[in-house]
Amino acid sequence: MNNPELQNDHVSLTAMETKFALARKMISNLREDLSNLERLLSSASETDGSMEELVTRVSHRPDQDTFGPNEGKIVEGVFDGEHMVGSDGNQYVVPPNYASKSKLVEGDILKLTIQPNGTFLFKQIGPIERQRVMGIIVRDEMTNDLRIIANNKKYHVLTAAVSYHRGDTGDEAVILIPKAAPSKWAAVENIIKRT
Repeated sequence: MNNPELQNDHVSLTAMETKFALARKMISNLREDLSNLERLLSSASETDGSMEELVTRVSHRPDQDTFGPNEGKIVEGVFDGEHMVGSDGNQYVVPPNYASKSKLVEGDILKLTIQPNGTFLFKQIGPIERQRVMGIIVRDEMTNDLRIIANNKKYHVLTAAVSYHRGDTGDEAVILIPKAAPSKWAAVENIIKRT
């Protein structure tokens, strides 16, 4: 590749590109599932051997990125503030410590590798365009959760991120939010302790 931007794993994506990438992957999975369903329904009179072949083919689809017994399964998806919404339609909990340290922003594209032993390994592969804003840490009156008020909006934040920076109510926070998309969640980049 001649373009150095494309060689970097962290090519910035717009909110629309993120949505379209996930939608295309989900449509591809749906087409494959519908095709397999049609074959299943049309093969009612066929032998059990072809049924077993179909089940094997469906369980080892290349678009699900399932590899050998020592390599695991790969699922791509979009970060929603707490979870990765996978192209397979499932939600996967992203560890708060990883999301905090990586400063994941709602809309980032992630890759999840599910190891044969069940271990989940997340990697950010497509960060959404982001912007930095200043806000104040507050405590939500209803839920008692920490929030950050910035630009006249109250953002959800991971408690782990505020704890990592030793933040408390009344402190100023530098947060990251999507540049061109509405969001409920913000990533904490830094905290300025009140004096």
